[in-house]
Amino acid sequence: MTVRCTLGVDIGTSSSKGVLVDETGRIVAAATRAHTVSRPRPSWVEMDGRVWWDEFVSLARELPERAREQGVEPEVVAVGVSGMGPCVLLADAGDEPVRPAILYGVDMRAGTQIARMTGELGPDEIVRIGGSTLTSQAAGPKIAWIADEEPDAFARARRLFMPASWLVRRLTGAYVLDHQSASQCSPLYDVEAEAWHEPWWRRFAPGIEAPSLSWAGEVAGTVTDAAAAASGIASGTPVITGTIDAWTEAVSVGAHEDGDLMLMYGTTMFLIATGAETLRTPSMWTTVGAFPGTRNLAGGLATSGALTAWLKELTDADYPALLAEAEESGRGARGILMLPYFAGERTPILDPDARGVIAGLTLDHTRGDLYRAALEATALGVRHNVETMRAAGADIRRIVAVGGGTQGGLWLQIVSDATGLVQEVPRTTIGASYGAAFLAAAATADGPPRIADWNPVAHTVRPDPDAEAFYDDLFDRYLRLYASTRELVHELAAGQLQSQPQEAMA
Repeated sequence: MTVRCTLGVDIGTSSSKGVLVDETGRIVAAATRAHTVSRPRPSWVEMDGRVWWDEFVSLARELPERAREQGVEPEVVAVGVSGMGPCVLLADAGDEPVRPAILYGVDMRAGTQIARMTGELGPDEIVRIGGSTLTSQAAGPKIAWIADEEPDAFARARRLFMPASWLVRRLTGAYVLDHQSASQCSPLYDVEAEAWHEPWWRRFAPGIEAPSLSWAGEVAGTVTDAAAAASGIASGTPVITGTIDAWTEAVSVGAHEDGDLMLMYGTTMFLIATGAETLRTPSMWTTVGAFPGTRNLAGGLATSGALTAWLKELTDADYPALLAEAEESGRGARGILMLPYFAGERTPILDPDARGVIAGLTLDHTRGDLYRAALEATALGVRHNVETMRAAGADIRRIVAVGGGTQGGLWLQIVSDATGLVQEVPRTTIGASYGAAFLAAAATADGPPRIADWNPVAHTVRPDPDAEAFYDDLFDRYLRLYASTRELVHELAAGQLQSQPQEAMA
């Protein structure tokens, strides 16, 4: 039986995921390619961008075979793409990467460039034009870092890509970036004009052609003959522009309307509040939305699933066992309080030199207590972001949870208890690949689908009223623990950097 499908592929931090979705929103086939990022020095996170295309091709060829095993003959009528970001992949005139891609806010190498650019342009002017202060999330300083530290590579650079735009380039030949991703290239994009800020582009990205701009769900082009031969997708198939994975995940669960907040439980934790007004605050990210007329106030924890995965590997246990033991540990992890800043921290403290802290340990504590403390630490980090957003004027009326972490009921409950938020959990939480498939369907279908029909809410998680006072007190301690250890931790972080070999990266 032939079934019309859209293909959605997302290039994430720890894996690439692909889905084939039929016209009703049913997932016909799904597949994953695990990969690792490179961390050559503390606070550096990068990846070989060529892997992104290789994994796309592998998924595009496997998924139809999986569908056929289920008795379905898929007809791929459109392709959706998304990926982690904002990333900086610079390529030469032949579209060969000049160095590994520098990843989003978890890579914190560009502190010197952030300080210099802020001093040269002025913090108020940067916020006026770009919406946000310069932080580790901004792509502009990372471009400047390559120019400063690797001038030979920068001299060869002619184009700027992120995972989604790299796939679009390889599939269609179009050199295009979506507005949302562009707005995270601060200070190179003007959020009010919704255009590149040409004076600053010429100043900080000389010699690099600015990509044309499009919205996430618009068709960027069609599959070329060469891309068809590589991927097995029919030549002429439409491909959408796509955007950053967190915004595509918001699309996948319908959390992109005015008053919505999306919580993405992934390798990192990401939060996106959507509204019509441009809100600016120094400790969060102001961006253009995925669609015309929308604006976002966004934030992110540098660790989330990365922290739980670290504990899993450290204790040589599986997730079900750790979750069971964490539930048995109980509220407060038997007196342990953790700061989740194991890879520095993004919002709202914007501190690349922050480090993880585990306070209150005794010889009686177990791995379950540690795992519980890690879950509570990320929940308190979410609360810190939500309170900062609301203080900036965000009108948060609806919260939707998405991502791999939603599969564990304990983590969701802890976040609701610690924040006081009701979370809606949709039927499908596979995330950005599903959202990319939906955007492709919406861009090409005669009767555009509704995400509420594709992916209705499956259940809600409500905070336990008995937990409110406890987590109010724990949150106060969480804030005080960071304030009281920050100076010492910064000294330790400086020592970690000094202890690293200074030779050039491989």
